[in-house]
Amino acid sequence: MRLKLRIMKKIVSSVFVIFLFLSCATNPFTGQKTLALVPNSQLFPMAFQEYSQFLSEHDVVTGTKEAQMVKNVGQKIAAAAEKYLNANGYPGYLKDYQWEYNLVNDPTVNAWCMPGGKIVVYSGILPVAQGEAGLAAILGHEVSHALANHGQQRMSAAELQTLGAVAGNVALSKDSKNQQIFNQAYGIGTTVGIMLPFSRKHESEADQIGLYLMAIAGYEPMAAAELWERMKANAGGNAPPEFLSTHPSSDTRINNITSWAPAAKEEAKKFGVTSFKR
Repeated sequence: MRLKLRIMKKIVSSVFVIFLFLSCATNPFTGQKTLALVPNSQLFPMAFQEYSQFLSEHDVVTGTKEAQMVKNVGQKIAAAAEKYLNANGYPGYLKDYQWEYNLVNDPTVNAWCMPGGKIVVYSGILPVAQGEAGLAAILGHEVSHALANHGQQRMSAAELQTLGAVAGNVALSKDSKNQQIFNQAYGIGTTVGIMLPFSRKHESEADQIGLYLMAIAGYEPMAAAELWERMKANAGGNAPPEFLSTHPSSDTRINNITSWAPAAKEEAKKFGVTSFKR
């Protein structure tokens, strides 16, 4: 048993070491090193192709006031991102991004962004957004995922998780009983202890960056906290415990956004923005 535990600890520790030493990109908003095992030169074209395929298979809304609002607000958020990046020493950072915003007729309360800037907003989230400022909070969050290369990091982390599982199974290949125990422990341990916290960190990071972007674009950052109050009410208490979720709880997000909002407004003032639309 002790030998088995030592092997498991060694494998998991090795995964952590790989996480640290294979970080080879920099988040332009935090300055932190990030996982980048899959280069954007490969990832972006794949994402663009998947996005086109998705649009071809779904009911894309065009020619309506809501569809135009999605595009207009999205363009304002992207322009704010470019201003921020240029002002902070990252000119040309967006050269490979291809921003696109589409409204899809679907009652799901959701929106998402693919690597490289391809965004979908489901019509079901618009009543919760309640207008431009709420939509700016949503799009600011989604654009931030793209800017911080969170998709790239998630793919890289999943590859490392798989690598650790393979290494463990090879190490225990002659001990089927302990191999089975390892697989169960490793799967639960890396998911709850690494992958889910990793995802929650990305969500919080996108919330914070998104606040700055929506403020620079001229929207009131506290509209994001109000959005999450409505999202919480819409969920009706059906969310899983935070430690088992890919996302922070609504209460955590509301508290974080409330504490970050003043700094976002101060940042916007550096770009001449002194009034904020609700």
